[in-house]
Amino acid sequence: MFHHFRSFLLAGFACITLLACQGKEKEYQAVISTEYGDITILLYNTTPKHRDNFIKLVKEGFYNDLLFHRVIESFMIQGGDPSSKNAAAGTMLGSGGPGYEIDAEIGSPHIRGALAAARTPNPEKRSSGSQFYIVTGRQVTPEDLLATELSKKIKYNEVQKKLYLEQGGFPSLDMEYTVFGEVVSGMEVADKISKLEKDNRDRPVKDVRMQIKMIN
Repeated sequence: MFHHFRSFLLAGFACITLLACQGKEKEYQAVISTEYGDITILLYNTTPKHRDNFIKLVKEGFYNDLLFHRVIESFMIQGGDPSSKNAAAGTMLGSGGPGYEIDAEIGSPHIRGALAAARTPNPEKRSSGSQFYIVTGRQVTPEDLLATELSKKIKYNEVQKKLYLEQGGFPSLDMEYTVFGEVVSGMEVADKISKLEKDNRDRPVKDVRMQIKMIN
């Protein structure tokens, strides 16, 4: 119940009350399976372009056997680069994709557990067609939130502030990348992956492969 309540209130800065965000739309969830365990994610209906693209790729089997190729403790784990599937050890990864980008649907904050789309630097903030990251995050202070609000000219609602302060995250990424879902179970798996031994490019020394399937 906590995660559903959280998702309704995090699905955009315009969402102020539960009733304003809930609606009766179908929920879409997927499971990311790794040798370290499963991570279950909820996709936001408020980011339909990212939601539908992710579902399409999952159903095509696009993500199966790809790597979590970039991991940084107290920050995030990133995967979804198709060139990682057969990449030799030491190969630089992170530039691959399906050949297209997705229009930005920016709004939801980077609270711990956020599922967000990676991107290259571009003025429209368009997302990678396939690469995503899960925020493991760090401790966040009231001063951090105030500084972010002032620098980015945004205003967090009380629930967002509470979740940031209690759970952590990475507010400096807010309004820069599209958050299109959240982890509903398995954050301990993401944490474990984020702490793995890695090379100087933040790639785990031992490959961490994923399998993703929709569960509803």
